[in-house]
Amino acid sequence: MRRGPTEPWWVRWTLITITVVILLFVLVLPLAVVGYEAMAEGWDAYKEAIKDPGTWNSIKLTLITAAIAVPANTLFGVAAAWCISKFDFRGKSMLTALIDLPFAVSPVVAGLVFVLLFGPQRGYFGPWLASHNIRIIFEVPGIVLATAFVTFPFVARELLPLMEAQGNDEEQAARVLGASGLQTFFRVTLPNIKWGLLYGILLCNARAMGEFGAVAVVSANVQGQFTVPLQVQQLYDTNLMSTVPAFAVASLLAVLGLVTLIVKSLVEAKYARELRLAAQEKTPVV
Repeated sequence: MRRGPTEPWWVRWTLITITVVILLFVLVLPLAVVGYEAMAEGWDAYKEAIKDPGTWNSIKLTLITAAIAVPANTLFGVAAAWCISKFDFRGKSMLTALIDLPFAVSPVVAGLVFVLLFGPQRGYFGPWLASHNIRIIFEVPGIVLATAFVTFPFVARELLPLMEAQGNDEEQAARVLGASGLQTFFRVTLPNIKWGLLYGILLCNARAMGEFGAVAVVSANVQGQFTVPLQVQQLYDTNLMSTVPAFAVASLLAVLGLVTLIVKSLVEAKYARELRLAAQEKTPVV
């Protein structure tokens, strides 16, 4: 028999009220301010801000960066999660710790590390790259590298606990029945992790498009090398008479966050529904 909560009603409502107030001030109010400031001068001013060539270039660069960094981190995340969860080997705990490293390192520090490695003047590999006419820092490759580093753990961290909980019994059964490694992955492993994988990709993509610190360092605010977050700062600093352009572009990131949240909720609901159905199928009928 399921028992209800034992706390007094005023404790529950106090905690609920505190949570709602904090969410309103920390999340809802800032988003509302972004939308209000973006539309402060009307729809026409908002459209002009979005249609600005610099804004479109920043959107294009952001999409290119995400289109490279997210698939790369997805491939690595799946491979790393599969390797760590399915096999035992020396250095396994160290590999897991290294995956979490970008969570512990400041994005600005990460950007400085790439400048130190690939910078054209003081970088360790800078002179060699310059002699071969290869430019990484202050160019698109540097922005992609910095974004990939910051978003490195998201897919792997979403898949690791899921794959560890599932174990490897189904994969071993598939191999016994004659399936190859690729067949086992695509027909057994991938269907079992599809919702967790999609969730990790969503988080990775949202972070890739919203990254500021590391990208600001490796791009050095070079004109034409602005992602959307850097474009927001540039518009806010240069348009002293109006904040509409900056907030209009910022609203794009806010919409991206809301869309990510909605899709995340749908994915979680779908995954929970499948878990309930699977549990019902496994429950013996008396």
